Amino acid sequence: MASEVWSSTDVQEALFARDFGRLCQLVRVAGQLRQSDMAELTGLSQAFLSMLESGARRLTNIDKIIELLAGLDTPAALTGPMLRMPNSKGDEPDERHGLCG
Repeated sequence: MASEVWSSTDVQEALFARDFGRLCQLVRVAGQLRQSDMAELTGLSQAFLSMLESGARRLTNIDKIIELLAGLDTPAALTGPMLRMPNSKGDEPDERHGLCG
């Protein structure tokens, strides 16, 4: 995801508010992606992303939140240390994926 997407005040506010539906919609539009593209990036289904963006569903599962943030390559500066993904070696946390509050 382009870094300018993450510098958007709206994107940052949605992330900090844990409004993952709005976050997905904003990132998708800013990145000129389709929901199917987002599904490939995040591992979440296109149908679920559609319901998430419309507000019909909420994303509350911590593992799915981590998948979403990892798939979108969310910068650690915005997510903080709480949700660290193990790196490919499995021995150190990946600094890119956390969630600050």
